[in-house]
Amino acid sequence: MVTRTARERQLDHPGRGEIALADVLHALADPVRLRVVRTMAAADSPMACGAFGLPVSKSTCTHHFRVLREAGIIRQHYRGTAVLNDLRRDDLDARFPGLLDCVLAAAAGDSPAQ
Repeated sequence: MVTRTARERQLDHPGRGEIALADVLHALADPVRLRVVRTMAAADSPMACGAFGLPVSKSTCTHHFRVLREAGIIRQHYRGTAVLNDLRRDDLDARFPGLLDCVLAAAAGDSPAQ
């Protein structure tokens, strides 16, 4: 029986300085990924991938979360067998001040604060 160590179960995330605007905008351009980010922004705690109720297959869901993680928008970590997701709001706000709030406001149909 092969057992995995905690190190093997860690996922790669870009550092704050490695988050690229083009990657963030690309990730947020997809309606499913934008829905995930909006849900996470409204939540106060990490969320499991299955908690979003997305209208896509499990493999497509995995793809969307990978795109968000690789763009630096979310941080994923294992808790037991579940993968929990956190919005990297502090990193995004430090790298691109106001961007996330503008995108979320536009997605909600509100005009961003002037």
